[in-house]
Amino acid sequence: MNTGFTFNEIHQQPAMWRKELQALLAAKAEISAFMHKYLTPETDIVLTGAGTSAFIGDALQPVMRGLWRNVRSVPTTDLITHAEYLLDAEKPLLLISFARSGNSPESVGAVNLANKLCKNVAHVYITCNKNGKLALQAEGKENILLLLLPEETDDKSLAMTSSFSTMLLTCLMLGHYESLEQDVDKIEKTAQNAEAVIAKYEEALKEIASRPFERGVFLGSGALKGIAEECHLKLQELTDGAVVCKFDSFLGFRHGPKAVVNNKSLVVYLMVDDEKVQRYERDLVKQVDANNEPVAQVVVCAGKEPELPGVKADLVVKMPFGPEANGFYGIVAYVLVGQLLGYYASLAHGLNPDAPSVSGNIHRVVEGVTIYE
Repeated sequence: MNTGFTFNEIHQQPAMWRKELQALLAAKAEISAFMHKYLTPETDIVLTGAGTSAFIGDALQPVMRGLWRNVRSVPTTDLITHAEYLLDAEKPLLLISFARSGNSPESVGAVNLANKLCKNVAHVYITCNKNGKLALQAEGKENILLLLLPEETDDKSLAMTSSFSTMLLTCLMLGHYESLEQDVDKIEKTAQNAEAVIAKYEEALKEIASRPFERGVFLGSGALKGIAEECHLKLQELTDGAVVCKFDSFLGFRHGPKAVVNNKSLVVYLMVDDEKVQRYERDLVKQVDANNEPVAQVVVCAGKEPELPGVKADLVVKMPFGPEANGFYGIVAYVLVGQLLGYYASLAHGLNPDAPSVSGNIHRVVEGVTIYE
């Protein structure tokens, strides 16, 4: 068995989700007091982070709007340059920051800008590093709620894996803090199902990852578009750019981006259970299949397997949970497919998945960013 950081960090995720659930249950009184004080119907809620941490907000926004109407995802990399256009100085702001290390210049810079521009600001820091600048900044601050994840989620590898999924799940649980006890079984089931997916499909995904593709495409609708966004980055960065990747929604992909599909492409479809949405997804899958011969097509689905007569799917990954989980806690496990494809494609390209950037162009914590006044 491989003992590298990336391998272990992918496989430890269900255990990390269980640990974080218990941590939030133990902190429920503190969380409840903070949220009751700072979350009002007028509060503007911004989910923010950089890179993979920003994709957490992109995945969460469609599902969190059912809980918090004023929620939106804005990367720190946009806030740094355009905060005055993206933040309303007159409205109460709850800035929810996602950060593996908490040391990225944009993470700290976005918080400082929000404090400077907005009259009424509160913060939730969801981070994996107790010694990071964000975590240390929270000490003694009444308007900051620090949700510190299990130490193991501070991924040592370059690519974020367990940090991404556990921060994502943490915010989903935060959205249901008042009734979290009622969701314990759902979260446990999600962890069990993720373990089942790894056990059943890891070898098949390893085989797909060994094929000679040069492009990767990940498609998803709603929250799963944000998961597709994260999957595309995992495959691209773990292969050091040898595989160039794209992501999109199923409907959006038709409007030009579909041109990237050729016979050296891997196409991964992350499909929902909702019939009114899935009918659009099935149409796109059938069209791509009819017009192209990619190296591999992987269909990922939950609940009932979609009917795709005649489609040459190389692998169907069936998530063993039904419609009630899809778009909610169940979305978290979809990222396993992109992570495992990225990991094994990295090995297939002769790279070290823990440090795949041969050129040194990318680093575990971003370098070279100056935050200007």
